[in-house]
Amino acid sequence: MKVTDKDVSYVAELANLELSEEERKGMLRDLNSILEYIDRLNELDTSHVPPMAQVSDRYGVDQSKQGSDRFAYASREDVLEGLRKSLPHDEALANAPDADEDFFRVPKVIER
Repeated sequence: MKVTDKDVSYVAELANLELSEEERKGMLRDLNSILEYIDRLNELDTSHVPPMAQVSDRYGVDQSKQGSDRFAYASREDVLEGLRKSLPHDEALANAPDADEDFFRVPKVIER
């Protein structure tokens, strides 16, 4: 699948980017180059490559561990620690530069 100039212009508009003609041509060239490389990678035979959850091991992890045990360091139990009280609602609003009785007021950021 090739990226067209129309595609680049459409995505630039969605991202609110103003690209010059030269920048659009460069983006078009770069995106098509990336897609061509992915097509080349898709030609590789990966049937003998085992699936993996991580692309590399953490330095110093016990290499004798197998499977998901090798990556046990990367997760922890979801527990609440320290159980501290939140800032009271009215105090938080008192510190806001602009608020009504219930909510913070923020400036509009989307101008379209």
